[in-house]
Amino acid sequence: MSAEAPAAASRVDFARAFKDAAVAALLAFGLFLPLIGFETVQNIRNELVLETRWPLLFNFVALVTAAHLFGSLVVTPWRERRALARRRAEATPSQAPSWLGRLGRRLCYAIGLGVCFIGVVNFGSDLTEIIDFIGAPSAGAGFTVLAALLLTGFLIGVGYVFMRFGSGGAAAAGHLIGPAGVGFLVVFPVVALLGAGWGGAVKWIDNFGIQILIYVMLGLGLNIVVGLAGLLDLGYVAFYAVGAYSYALLAKTFGFSFWILLPLAGILAALWGVMLGFPVLRLRGDYLAIVTLAFGEIIRLVLINWVPVTNGYAGIGGIPRPTFFGIPFNASDQGFAAMLGLEFSPVYRIIFLYYVILGLVLLTAYVTMRLRRLPIGRAWEALREDEIACRSLGINTTNTKLTAFALGATFGGLAGSFFATRQGFISPESFSFMESALILSIVVLGGMGSQVGVGIAAIAMIGGTEFLRELDFLKAIFGSAFDPTQYRMLIFGSALVLIMIWKPRGLIATREPSAVFKEKKIISGSLVKEGRG
Repeated sequence: MSAEAPAAASRVDFARAFKDAAVAALLAFGLFLPLIGFETVQNIRNELVLETRWPLLFNFVALVTAAHLFGSLVVTPWRERRALARRRAEATPSQAPSWLGRLGRRLCYAIGLGVCFIGVVNFGSDLTEIIDFIGAPSAGAGFTVLAALLLTGFLIGVGYVFMRFGSGGAAAAGHLIGPAGVGFLVVFPVVALLGAGWGGAVKWIDNFGIQILIYVMLGLGLNIVVGLAGLLDLGYVAFYAVGAYSYALLAKTFGFSFWILLPLAGILAALWGVMLGFPVLRLRGDYLAIVTLAFGEIIRLVLINWVPVTNGYAGIGGIPRPTFFGIPFNASDQGFAAMLGLEFSPVYRIIFLYYVILGLVLLTAYVTMRLRRLPIGRAWEALREDEIACRSLGINTTNTKLTAFALGATFGGLAGSFFATRQGFISPESFSFMESALILSIVVLGGMGSQVGVGIAAIAMIGGTEFLRELDFLKAIFGSAFDPTQYRMLIFGSALVLIMIWKPRGLIATREPSAVFKEKKIISGSLVKEGRG
């Protein structure tokens, strides 16, 4: 019986695979026909004319059919074999690693040595600039030295992680992945400058780095409310808007600086979070989601209709930019570049903003991680699992809910104030319900309660949107009129459906428990309500 199991697991039913692919093709044709097959265009007489796009439609149907066939013929048998191998490994005693495992470890060790060697070579190539800087210090040479040191340290750190994997210390190397990721974020502007130059680095640092980090911070804030406390909030964008408009109005009216208004915007957003928390203390589930959705729409409508204060649809422009301790990032003689003897470039302001939002994200992650280990964090998790049992233990659910809403709103307000100073212009269109849905999708996709999952999901969803703008070569396949960014919601919707099928509890489905009594264990997502212990 056991000998027949591997054969059954490796057997592929081609007839059923092609039948399912044909059904998927018909469904894709019916779904994509009104979305992609037809297009309304305006002719020279300003009339709307319906045109067909059959080649583009058939290309999409062919992609769906090929993906379905690949899943049926390759992915499904592979997953069955992997599940069978896992059951065998659990049933048999542990053995020495196979030759393939030893080869993989040696390969990791070789990669680690190679990356460390590249870091040392990079440091040696900049040794001349370092010696010149020691002999005659200057701002330009100092930046080169700093870039060389940061890049060298990052490469050696990555190489060290691979070497730990190669030497068998996977657990120790796993603990180094987090610091290695933070190290990459620190040197990312340097890598962008070295790779894309001063002109091309603006796009990578601003559109990719800053934009992704803003949504990482928003996801971490909502993760407190949804992932830890289990309160479904569909109006989180309201706190984002409160922070942005608070900064814009106070900066333009009273002339306060960025560093004063940043915490003030967070405090004002927290007050609105408490105001939302009181009416929904007795609500849960779908009713709570509807009320929070209405709260988000109320804030947006107030911003639109309170024209004397918010300027309505026209928005607020001319928002003051942040300064480097009073030194503006402009081309004047008192500007940042002139003060350091550098040539003026907008890159300096972008790099400064990048490190500001990076510091805010790290602060948010650290505060969340520390609060999770405190009694209030364990009260959030108890509230998430069972509110009735939480009350029976004597936990004050009123304060628990209010603190979750207030802290989540605080981080949303901080992100909103940074968004306002980065853009220099805000309007109600920037705070629609789609923003709330996007932030909630980041939390759910990454795994509710997981900080690492929020970061991965933000990179995939926000960075993926920007990456679609770089896919101009697809026009050679789908036609010159094809614009990948128009299909981003379709692509992300399909990706979310696939993730919910394959990883229903998110990308990071398990985590270590917050409270440890005797033995520290990873708890499976199937044992608790929200998918983690």
